Amino acid sequence: MSETQVKIDAKLVKELREKSGAPMGDCLKALQEAKGDMEDAFVVLRKRGMASAAKKASRTTNEGAVGTYIHAGGKIGVLLELNCESDFVARTEDFQELLRDVAMHIAAVDPRFVSREDVTEADLEREKDVYRAQAAASGKPANIVEKMLEGKLAKFYEEFCLLDQPFIKESTQTIAQLIATKVAKLGENISVRRFARFKVGAPDWTVAQTKAATEEASA
Repeated sequence: MSETQVKIDAKLVKELREKSGAPMGDCLKALQEAKGDMEDAFVVLRKRGMASAAKKASRTTNEGAVGTYIHAGGKIGVLLELNCESDFVARTEDFQELLRDVAMHIAAVDPRFVSREDVTEADLEREKDVYRAQAAASGKPANIVEKMLEGKLAKFYEEFCLLDQPFIKESTQTIAQLIATKVAKLGENISVRRFARFKVGAPDWTVAQTKAATEEASA
């Protein structure tokens, strides 16, 4: 039986739709490609979403919305600007849901940067110096030390860069992949521009924005 002839139970299509947020037709095709395996179908949708997002990444996002998330008890608050291409998309339920989810994630995980491209040279060099010293102390050869450094930096990005972090509600996908699923569904480029996170009693707070936003502000 060919891929397109695989019969898929409507309940599976609905379940994948609820899990991924993708259109029903895309869910059916993904399940057919995955021969009915839910997890494999979810991976197929994620890959397609990332491919779609990559194609639209160069498109300007001058519209969008500012959203907030206040943690239970009012101890932690987040202010987030999420951009898209049109005001119509910014007002859709899917976009607003994404705005709330990303703001909630920031409140819970406390990232320091939007993406790895936004990590300052000073911060990056400081981390590299620490990791090199740790690796060198292990007595490993230089080529192994550099590989260890790459691994350490990958963990650093995952811990502190919003787009690299596993989504708090679905750890099998990153925030970048979460956004990509909405890009694929809504047909517009979507990007995080900036955010601020405040915690009652904390000596400092987190304010992060993309390099593009920083350059615009200083122009």
